[in-house]
Amino acid sequence: MTRIALGVEYDGRAYNGWQSQPDVPNVQDALQRALSEVAGESISVLTAGRTDTGVHALEQVIHFDTAIERPLTAWVRGVNAFLPKDIAVLWAHPVPEEFHARFSAHARSYQYVLVNRPARIGVHQGKVGWFYLPLDMAAMRQAADHLLGEHDFSAFRAAQCQAKSSVKHLKQLDISQQGDTFFFDLTANAFLHHMVRNIVGCLVYVGKGKHPPQWLKQVLESRDRSLAAPTFAPDGLYLRHIHYDPKWGLPQSAVTISP
Repeated sequence: MTRIALGVEYDGRAYNGWQSQPDVPNVQDALQRALSEVAGESISVLTAGRTDTGVHALEQVIHFDTAIERPLTAWVRGVNAFLPKDIAVLWAHPVPEEFHARFSAHARSYQYVLVNRPARIGVHQGKVGWFYLPLDMAAMRQAADHLLGEHDFSAFRAAQCQAKSSVKHLKQLDISQQGDTFFFDLTANAFLHHMVRNIVGCLVYVGKGKHPPQWLKQVLESRDRSLAAPTFAPDGLYLRHIHYDPKWGLPQSAVTISP
């Protein structure tokens, strides 16, 4: 039996998220069907992390086991031939049986891309978020500092979140700007359901002047979801990178959205 890890990118607009579900399009089922075609047997995959409806991935990582021998090119170009055009395998790499796409990962990075202008989105509809009022980046950066480190992020957790613990270590929360586009880059050991979108929503509240930067500290310490901003749209959210120990030798994709 061989274990193979894959790097996968996808446009999430057409899918009800990553996870396999009956009667609705999802990324996992599409990928398993394509892998099964190449393998000539049923293939099931395990992922580093689920993404929600409408959320995109620049580098999702999955693994699967198979007794079928194929060249690595078959798990990339061959699988891509059976995938919809909005899902693509980036790389394939053999890994030992101790490797697990989810449990071997020590961090995840997400990016939220937000266009800030009065006019709504046209060409990039569904691929970026949008907010029409001017945003104060200095205020948002000041607010973001309150979230760095290990905290209980219950105030940014969806009601349906199934994580056993709401304590996470947020290692990075950077905000940059190019023209009318803001980039929010977040890295943590793990994320709660809707955590990134809820954080972005709160930062937008601060950026538009609804609350001062220290409000975010109050929300965090309250552990009360009802005090935070509404969940921001999924459109501009990208699973950007899964972090693993170099010992696994996984390739690094060069795909990026930010400048």
